[in-house]
Amino acid sequence: MEENKQSQPTHPIEELINQRLKKVEQMLSYNVSPYPTGTWKPNSSSSAIILNHSGISHGEEKKDALVKIAGRITLRRVMGKASFFDITDSSGRIQVYIKQNIVGDGKYKFFSELIDIGDIIGVEGYVFRTKTGELTVSAQDIVLLSKSLRPLPEKWHGLKDPEVRYRQRYLDLISNPKVMETFKKRIKIIENVRETLGKKGFLEVETPMMQSIAGGALAKPFVTHHNALDTNLYLRIAPELFLKRLLIGGFEKVFEIGKSFRNEGIDRRHNPEFTMVEIYQAYADYRDMMDLCEDITRTAALCVNPALGFEFEGKAFNLSRPFKKISLFESLREKTGCNFEDVLKNGNLPDEAKKLGVDVSEKTPHHKILDEVFDNYVQPELVEPTFIYDYPAQFSPLAQVKSDNPFFAERFELFIASEEIANAYSELNNPLLQKEKFVVQQKMKEEGIDDEAASYDSDYITALEHGMPPAGGLGIGLDRLVMILSGAPSIREVILFPTLRVE
Repeated sequence: MEENKQSQPTHPIEELINQRLKKVEQMLSYNVSPYPTGTWKPNSSSSAIILNHSGISHGEEKKDALVKIAGRITLRRVMGKASFFDITDSSGRIQVYIKQNIVGDGKYKFFSELIDIGDIIGVEGYVFRTKTGELTVSAQDIVLLSKSLRPLPEKWHGLKDPEVRYRQRYLDLISNPKVMETFKKRIKIIENVRETLGKKGFLEVETPMMQSIAGGALAKPFVTHHNALDTNLYLRIAPELFLKRLLIGGFEKVFEIGKSFRNEGIDRRHNPEFTMVEIYQAYADYRDMMDLCEDITRTAALCVNPALGFEFEGKAFNLSRPFKKISLFESLREKTGCNFEDVLKNGNLPDEAKKLGVDVSEKTPHHKILDEVFDNYVQPELVEPTFIYDYPAQFSPLAQVKSDNPFFAERFELFIASEEIANAYSELNNPLLQKEKFVVQQKMKEEGIDDEAASYDSDYITALEHGMPPAGGLGIGLDRLVMILSGAPSIREVILFPTLRVE
């Protein structure tokens, strides 16, 4: 049995790893460390070289300008006593030329025999343009900085399996340049949102991610346990209630960019851990938040596409024009022919939803039924940026009601390319009414009517009783905003490490 086991062929990757381990042993026998300490300091990058030397003509050499670069070998062509290889760094790719009579016999032999694609190296040399027009660094010296023991994905096919790409995002970034560009767009967009708010006088703050009561949204929280306090804590589903405490304390313009967590399903539009910006402004209302939301969205889009024309899943939209506005019930009436305001007031929502082919049960909370009708009939048509406003107050427990019609909350949501991007409202600052709404929500939770209903937060009520100024609040899902502005087909494409099933 032992002989049969030994005769089984080794997996190809294991064979390559063994070959590279032998090279490591060889290096050590030469007193060369495959992982030297960080003494190599690059003074340039691939993109800087290309930018600074764009004017070099074919065959021209810039021997007076030495550059030091570092990066990963992603392609190489060994040709006897001279070789070409590509170095890829965070800014892009540059070709390198190495010649035996320049770097010396020993260093060239070391490069030819012991260096592999995937290794991280440092190169010092001058810039020239080859006769075929490629800007290239002529290596005068080469240093191994880190030996790669595992091979990179095959160049021409790359890393295609989405599951592998998400689990091994580092390989995805190495193999697929477009992925790196998408995440650079994400960084630009979030930096732009932060900069826009800063210019408008908003202060960035941080609030707890672990909370004794999960509030600020209707969602299931993740539960953990604090041993020292012997109490359950919840990963926040939204930072809202703590940010509004800051309004009570005297801050007038605050925002937070950070993670929230919701214990829900995973699909192309949802990840349990997601990034949002929540913004609160004293002495403002939902109309002010609508203007702010449009400004933030358009300004963020400008930093990735000055033309402001985008396409997402075959849907073209433009952010240069004023965003459309339509009330929730008007949009429903246009698409279904039904007056859902009357339906909701008469308690006939489940029956009307069934008539429209929406699958609901007797236990489905009414706010979810209305959402399902909207999702089926209205949302797919909201391609151009559109504000849907005036939601039922009974489904908006933290929002201010309209003074001329308390059936409605002063609330809106923004949709772009049929995706929900933002949610906002005038903030409810009446502690007596907020207490009543918390009681209703808590009862629905306890009776099993809606397990996502809000819990009663007595500490927040105490805070409100000290007086909160009239305010507007706005939350924007940054993952979704990046997704539509980058044309990514899934939210997982714009989250570096999305949540995955444990292998």
